[in-house]
Parts: sequence; C-alpha cells; structure tokens
Amino acid sequence: MVSDPKASERLRAQHRRSYDRVLLKISGESFCKPSGFGLETVEVANIARQLGAVTAGGKELAVVVGGGNLLRGSQFAEKGFSRALADQMGMLATIINGIALQDSLERQGIETRLLTAVPVKDFAEPFIRRRAIRHLQKKRVVILAGGTGNPYFTTDTAASLRAKEIGAEVLLKATKVDGVFSADPEKHSDAERFHAMTYLDVLNKKLGVMDLTAISLCMEHGIPIIVFNLKVDGNIERAVRGDDIGTLITA
Repeated sequence: MVSDPKASERLRAQHRRSYDRVLLKISGESFCKPSGFGLETVEVANIARQLGAVTAGGKELAVVVGGGNLLRGSQFAEKGFSRALADQMGMLATIINGIALQDSLERQGIETRLLTAVPVKDFAEPFIRRRAIRHLQKKRVVILAGGTGNPYFTTDTAASLRAKEIGAEVLLKATKVDGVFSADPEKHSDAERFHAMTYLDVLNKKLGVMDLTAISLCMEHGIPIIVFNLKVDGNIERAVRGDDIGTLITA
C-alpha cells in the first residue's frame, strides 16, 4: 500500500503519460458556485472553455455529468421517496446539466453531441457505444447524461462504465480539492498530497474519492483515475497531458 507521499510520488512518475482519449467526470456541483444551487452560466461557460482547449489540442473527450446541483436521488430517498423514483429524478437532473453544457460549448464554436442513457429523443441522442466512439473520432465533445440509466448506481459508476465502453485511456475525476491528502488540508497545514495511490489503497481505506463500485470497475479493467481540482484554470489540460497534478489512482 502507498501510505507515504514520497513513495506515491515515485509511483506517479512510473505511470506518467499523455492521454489521447479521455473520459471526464464532472459533478453537478461544478455547475454552480460553491455551496450554491442550480446553474450558473459563468461556471458552465468556464467548464466549456476548458473543454474546448482540450479538444483544440486534438484530444478525444467524453464528459459524464452529475446532477447534484439540482437534485440528488439518494438525498430525496432519505426524505421518504422511493429510491428508484428518486434516482430517476436524479437522472433527469443530469440531462438538464448536459443540455446546459452542450449549449455553452456550441456558443463557443465547439462541436458537441449529447447522448443519454434514458431516451429523450427530442433533446438528445440515445447512448449507443459505436455512435459515441464515432463522435469522438470526429473530435466532437461527447456529453453523457442520464447516469447508467438504472437506479441505485451513481454517476461515478456511470463514468467508470462509459470509460470502459468507449475505450478511454483514463478517467478524470474533477472535484473541488487538489487530490487526495495524508490528512484534511483545511485542518492540517502540513498535510501532503498523494501523487499516486493504488486502487486497493482507496478501497481498503474507504477514502470516498469515488464510490466503491466505480473504483472496483476501474481496477478490474485497469483504467487509471486522476482526481484533481476543476476550479484551477487549465487543470483539465494538465491532467490530459500527464502533468503531476491531483492524485493518480492505479494498480
């Protein structure tokens, strides 16, 4: 297990590379201001601009969007809703975010396709693996919404599943923190960032970086994960080209 930040730095160096086809997971909270709710056009436009910079470099980019800025199924289930129905509402929230991101990308002249696991034929294409790959080959940003299309699964799991289906070389997990640390950096000024960790580190320590199903799926199929701070401008590009940002989770 990699418990020493220095050892994690060596592990990161061994796996450092640039990626050509990536899957980016963006949480719903990224679409609004910190501790906010709903959609903020400035935040969405900033995400779209960063995505455009990645595709301008010739990379193939798919994006799985969450919906927590609008509705989180698990929280509604705790209030008495049926979990299956609450998760369905959450799927619809991700589609709303997907439409907003598509519009913002197209306003910036970036060719985009929105594909959903839940059919909404008037708004988006259905997710078909071959179609998604073809869009990527044409250098379109592919937005994937609706989660897996099934209740009881998070959008993190959807990201892991779609990464495997489209042949992504890495799963980029965009968050509001700079990676995984040896301690809470907000409480401990001497906390050190782990440059890399193994899948088993995350599973055994139950770090909460992603849900355990998502981590297990990536481990089974050898898909590396990079956890990084989306709010730092240019970080998506840096992660794609293999810069030492965030925390790499690998074998």
